[in-house]
Order: sequence, then structure tokens, then C-alpha cells
Amino acid sequence: MNRTACTAKEALEKLKAGNEKYIDAKTGEGDVSPALRLKTCTEGQNPYAIVITCSDSRVIPESIFCAGIGELFVIRVAGNVIDDHQLGSIEYAAEHLGCRLVLVMGHDHCGAVDAAIHHETENYIKFITDEIKRAVGDEQDDYRACCLNVRHSIQRIEESLEIRQEEEHGLRVCGALYHLADGRVEFLDDLSGK
Repeated sequence: MNRTACTAKEALEKLKAGNEKYIDAKTGEGDVSPALRLKTCTEGQNPYAIVITCSDSRVIPESIFCAGIGELFVIRVAGNVIDDHQLGSIEYAAEHLGCRLVLVMGHDHCGAVDAAIHHETENYIKFITDEIKRAVGDEQDDYRACCLNVRHSIQRIEESLEIRQEEEHGLRVCGALYHLADGRVEFLDDLSGK
């Protein structure tokens, strides 16, 4: 089944509006009601965006964008790195759920980025930090390294999946950086000119 929730541009506007609400919110605003749980159980999900973000417990996409059950297809992995598993999840959400927007959202003060820059890691963590090292190179600044890591993940997605940037209703990929201190999402790419 291929159903389109909304265009990439409409999805990006929904994310921006949700983040504006979140910045001053005291509690969550997304619909998590029993009625919606039942509806999405029986009728299925219809997310308007795919969000790839870090596993950091302070980064909660549904809250950050004031989204409820069934609105976001969230993929979380330390350092928001991309491998075949994440690509398969993106492909599923795009092809079977109709999502047109992929948002790669890193965050400042990322432990995985810090580990890649300042520490020698081992075991399974090394798979993550090695990917981040490829993304950031010799960059030592936290903010710039986090942005480079987001852009690297975007590039991996665009190279690996059939991204139809030129089509009005094609799949689009953009990046963002979440600021832990104030809850603001800084969108690194804007679809308004595309």
C-alpha cells in the first residue's frame, strides 16, 4: 500500500509549527488518547514524516514536534548514523506508508560525536564512532561536527535510496540540529526554495 500523508514541504511546515509550540510548552501536546491508539491499531499508521535522530534520552521527536501517535515514523540510533538497517526502515516508510519527508536530526552536546572526536572507542561503539569520524574529519568544534555528521547521514540516504528531488511529490531529505538547552530545532535545509 502506498499512501501519501502529505508533501515534503507540508511535512516540514508541520514539524516547524510543532517545534514552535514545544519551545514554551510545559507538557506534551500530541494526541496519545485511547481513541487514537485504537484507531491506529485498526486502521494502521499514517505518519507525515520520517525522523532519524540520536538515541539520546533527552531527544524525544514526538515531544519536540508536538506530535501524537501515528504522526512520525521515528528511527533512533546513537549519533544518528545511517547503515543498511536505517535505510531499510526509511525505504519502508516511504514506499509503504507514503512519507515524503526524511528529517535527519542531530543534536548539540552529542555523546557519540564527542566520543568520535575526543576518545578511542572499542567494541560495538566503534562502528558508530568510526562512521562519525568519516563524517567530521578533523573538526573539533562540537556544533560544526554535529552539523557535519547530519550532512553525512543525509548524503548516505540520498546516495543509497532513489531520491526524487526534482518531483513535486518526491521523497525529500533535509537536516536539523536540536538544541538541548532551549528545545529549538535549527533546520539546516529548507525546502521552500526547492
